Amino acid sequence: MAAADKPPGRRRSAARLAAVQALYEMDVAGAAADPVLGEFIGQRWKRPVEDEPPLSDPDEAFLAGLVRGAASRTGELDALIEPALSREWSLERLEVLLRSILRAGTFELVALDTPTKVVITEYLDVAHAFFGGNESALVNAVLDRVAAAARAPGAGEDSDGRPATGE
Repeated sequence: MAAADKPPGRRRSAARLAAVQALYEMDVAGAAADPVLGEFIGQRWKRPVEDEPPLSDPDEAFLAGLVRGAASRTGELDALIEPALSREWSLERLEVLLRSILRAGTFELVALDTPTKVVITEYLDVAHAFFGGNESALVNAVLDRVAAAARAPGAGEDSDGRPATGE
């Protein structure tokens, strides 16, 4: 089955996983989005991992949108994530990979029309792919709180009900 013939949901799931990995690399290495995306799309995702089933090819446009969008709005995303964390946690205290998962999920919640349940489920799956402890519970709780705040009726609107422009 060619990549274009694979179910779109599977390709979007693969894009979310790749986006989190790209955001992680960008955070750790201080790299810009486009060079990291070029490497992921052109090389890294194409190499099979020994003893692993082949992954679906990511939806490249969706992947690029997630990475560029989350990278360009990091400050805004962090401002939404920080109050959703419990008192004993700060964004800086989180492991870099958890921050990357939360930033990607938060970007999708605030910038795309993906249903909340889909976003939370998808990023829980990403958390399960990397962690075996309570990290997935943290991802679930934070994204649920972010969604409740960002997608509440009237959120992101001016007092007259029109979308806020940020100006």
